[in-house]
This record gives sequence, structure tokens and C-alpha cells, in this order.
Amino acid sequence: MSEPTAARRPWRYRPGPTLWPLVALVLLFAYNALRTPNFLHLEVREGRLFGTTVDILHRGTPVVLLATGMTFVIATAGVDLSVGAVMAITGAAAALLLTRTALPVPAVVAGALAVSVACGAWNGALVAGLGLQPIVATLVLLVAGRGIAQLLTDGMIITFERPSFEAIAGGAAGGVPITVLIAAGVVLLTLLVTRGTVLGLRIEAVGGNERASRLAGIDAGRTKLLVYGFCGLCAGIAGLIATADIKAADSNNCGLFLELDAILAVVIGGTSLSGGRANLPGSVVGALVMQTVTTMIYAQGRGPEYTLVVKAVAVAAVCLLQSDLLRAALRRRSGELRAA
Repeated sequence: MSEPTAARRPWRYRPGPTLWPLVALVLLFAYNALRTPNFLHLEVREGRLFGTTVDILHRGTPVVLLATGMTFVIATAGVDLSVGAVMAITGAAAALLLTRTALPVPAVVAGALAVSVACGAWNGALVAGLGLQPIVATLVLLVAGRGIAQLLTDGMIITFERPSFEAIAGGAAGGVPITVLIAAGVVLLTLLVTRGTVLGLRIEAVGGNERASRLAGIDAGRTKLLVYGFCGLCAGIAGLIATADIKAADSNNCGLFLELDAILAVVIGGTSLSGGRANLPGSVVGALVMQTVTTMIYAQGRGPEYTLVVKAVAVAAVCLLQSDLLRAALRRRSGELRAA
């Protein structure tokens, strides 16, 4: 008796969704190591690591945080266009608490983050409670949020001097910037919760088939509310870092267009826009790809106008590499050439 066909089928390696963005990041680092002067150089000054690679991690922190929250929003077949505006609102709230109250810094941070969670919960209520399309529901806060931030600050840039708060963006622990430690902590804690409990499966079930998830006993509305609230929290942390970095609340520019970078990072990381799948490690790598491209352009003396074009090319290339149809077509063409 012959063996089953499946037993004779040769094993074929199937790359995971994180492989191609990781390959793109490695290639970018290799290119910069050859073309950008002192790209891999590291030095310690005043107890903190400095260098281009450290700067990529430090400057890429806001997008990493935004992509962390956005990953699970997109996994529920949604999207959050308001994360940049939430950053501005959180920064404005923190600056007001710092300059107009005598609250300690931990209370200021807690109060500002509570505002960001409320913004995320507002989006979740519109999506889960009223049944609005996510792109429409979050577009409301995208438009109104920056205006709210400007109203809070009376249209002015509020500056402050509070070293303990400024350390959020400028401090270091063991030579590593605190921003990097914050982002790493958020990512690791999120992975622990979503992969170590059933929450991750619930989120992907809601995004894959909401009706089926309801029949399975999953409260889809509560899950969406939780996910959008968490996305607001991540945006709030990014807003605190951006505000502490410049020692001021700039409602006009804080988080401007970063929602697009966050969405692109999630797409590069392999999370499907149709929902049902969340790949947080890939989103983190995607965010670092975006920041590496930006740093590479500036390090080579190019103007910011090149950034958008190069980012678009990098995103298109990685997404094409992730396409099963394209890879299948390339394999067929390769087979035809070998046969010829």
C-alpha cells in the first residue's frame, strides 16, 4: 500500500508575516552602514547612548506606540484616524496641568492619559454603540480633536519647565533612552496580555467574523470599546513623549500626519486591513522601517520633500513582497525559465 500523498509532499518553508519587513529593515541598515557616515557609531555621553541607530529607536518611539494600538484596532476590521489629534489633546492637557496646577508629575501623567483613554473610548462608543463606520467615527475626532487642543491652549504654544516631566523624553536608564524603555514595556505588556490570555483571540474573532463571534458568546461591542480605548492610551503616551521632548504643547503640529505613518507601519507588518489578524511584532518592525527611511534621508542631506516619496516606495516594495499572488507568479515564471 502506497503512502498517503500528503506524506510524500516535500516540506516547503512558508515565511511569516514579520519576515519581509524584517528583511527590509536589515537591508536598510546594511545600505546605511555602507553609505551613511558613522551610521553604526555609538558613544556614551553623560551616561546616555548616542548614535544614529539609537536616534532611530528614540525618534521612532511615537510611531511604535501608535502602531501598537492601531494593530488591534485594524485587527477588529476598524481604523483610527484620530491618533495624531489625541496626541495633541493629551499634550495640551499635560501642559495645562503642569502650568496651572501644583499637581505632582505622576498625577499630571495620569490625568493626561485619562483624557486620551476618554478620547479612545469616544471613538469606540461611536463604532460599537452607534454602529458608525470606523473611518467616519474617527474622522470626527481627527477634525475636531486638534481644534479642541487649540481651544485648551487658547491657540498658543504653552511652554513649561519641569525637569521630572521632561525626563520622559530626555532621560536615560542604563544608557538607554527612557522613551525606548517605555515603548518596549508597552509592546511587551501588550504581547503578554494578547497572547497569554484569550483577549487576542477575541479581538481577531471579532475582526474575522463579527456575527460568528457574537454567536460564540463574545461581546463584540465591549471588545471594540476596549480596543479603541487602548489605542487612545497608546496615542496619549506618544503625546506625552512628544510634549516632553520640546518642553511645550504645540497643538498645531503635535502628532501631525503620524496616524498615516502608524497605519503604514501596521500594513508593512502584515496585519490585514480586512481584520481578523494582528501581528504586533511586524508592526513594530514596520514602524522602525519608516523611521529608518526618514533618518536615512536626513542623514544624507536630503530635504524633507524626499521623505514621502521614498516612504511610499518602501511601503509598496514590502507590501508586494508580502503578496501571495506576486510570489506565486514569480515562482511560476522561475519554473518556466528553468524548464526553458
